[in-house]
Parts: sequence; structure tokens; C-alpha cells
Amino acid sequence: MDWRDNLVSDASQTLLAVKGITVRFGGITALDDVSFDIPRDKVCGLIGPNGAGKTTLFNCLSRLYQYQEGDLLFEGKSITNTPVHEMTKVGIGRTFQNLAMFRTMSVAENIMVGAHSHSHAGFLQGLWPTRKTREEEDRLRGIAADLVKRLKLEDVASRPVGELPFGYQKRVEFARALAANPKLLLLDEPAAGLNHEELTDLGNLIKYVRDEMGLTVLLVEHHMHLVMDVSDWIVAINFGKKIAEGTPEQVQQHPEVIRAYLGGEAA
Repeated sequence: MDWRDNLVSDASQTLLAVKGITVRFGGITALDDVSFDIPRDKVCGLIGPNGAGKTTLFNCLSRLYQYQEGDLLFEGKSITNTPVHEMTKVGIGRTFQNLAMFRTMSVAENIMVGAHSHSHAGFLQGLWPTRKTREEEDRLRGIAADLVKRLKLEDVASRPVGELPFGYQKRVEFARALAANPKLLLLDEPAAGLNHEELTDLGNLIKYVRDEMGLTVLLVEHHMHLVMDVSDWIVAINFGKKIAEGTPEQVQQHPEVIRAYLGGEAA
């Protein structure tokens, strides 16, 4: 018996519990009573055809969208009423499919922006630098420097992000999300726009943050090879409903998943 056998019975292994999330936009039900658990220190893939409800669910998890029914329990506590600007303090970080870099700022400075969510210095203290604020700035620079090294960005650390190739910009956004020191990292279509080599690097990076940094990852992604390669557990949805969950091998062979993607039955 391994951790997968205890997902339901052992709540201590669950970092985020999705409980009956239902979202309606007017007369359209985008999500219909979706429930699943995201286990600690694992990569959980969220898959489904276009229009399945993945983005809606992802935005509910990061609190960008409100849901009409259900609850989200992070480490056993409801975050339903947690405002979006407090999510990093709760321990949830995310990336975005469309990059939102500060293009004229350096790589290191962009990463520092992520660390500022845990800054101990207030706004007024920043207006009149003191020994304390200088120490805080040094601490944030240290966080950025560590991530620059971990994500192999040393050669471009001082360059403006806007000058870098797309693959590097994706890596910088990844580092910026990590700078907030999340327990759960939400990755929104991280493979979009990457070439084959960059895709391999991304897969290795996701495994690295799981294995070496001890993070839990929720991956929303269309690239099935990447999802199957890096995920420990996969949840599949279609037409707003969960249709399957399990190991990559189990989900690949699930008849509802095959039907959703191919329009036919399993052979």
C-alpha cells in the first residue's frame, strides 16, 4: 500500500481538498460538484479537452473566481473567504499562461518582486530607508540569488527580462512564483509556446521543485506527454464534471477519458 491508497482515508496527506465546487455563469454551469484531493509533495495534473472547465477551476483555486457552492480546504482550513491578494501568504503561488513580466527590470529584480509578498518592511518604511529596510532588501536579494542559481539563470541574472527568449522568460516567471515561498504551486499551461528542448527542461524543473524543494504542484496543461511524465496523480474533467482520477497509467486507460479526447471507446 502506498500514499495513493490513503488519499481518502488519511487527511494528513492532503494539502488542498476541493469539495463540491460548483460555478455558474448565468444559466451555464461551468463546474458541477467537482471534488478531489491534492496530495502533499506530489505533482497533480489537471487535464480535460478544450472547454472542459480546467481554467475556471484553476481560477477558483487561486481565488480569482468565486464559486456558488462548495469549499476549498488548504491544510484543513477553508480559504473560501480568503481574498486573492492574501493567497501568497496562505502558501499558494501561481504562474500565468500569458506572461506578465516587468520587461525593463532585470531577471533578479523580477524574482525579487515575488519575494516582496513576504517582506517584513512596510510601505512607509520603504520611503525612508533605514538599517532595517536595507537588511530586508539584502534578504530579498539573497532569495533571488538562490533561485537564480537553482533555476540556472546566472548568465542572464542582470539582463532585462524583455531581452530574453521566451523560454527564459517562462523560467523567470517560475522563479518569481517560487520566491513567494509557496507550499502549493499552481502552473497554468507552462508548456505553451515552448520548443522540444525547453519542454524537456520544464519537465525536469517541475520534478526538481517537487523532489528537491518539497513543493506540491498542480499542473494544468494540454501537453499530455509532459503531464504523464511528471504527474504522480491526475484528475480529468469534461463538461465541468470530474470523469476520472488516478495514476497516469490508470487515467490513460480510463474509458471516459478516452471518450472525451477521442470520441470513442477503449480498445
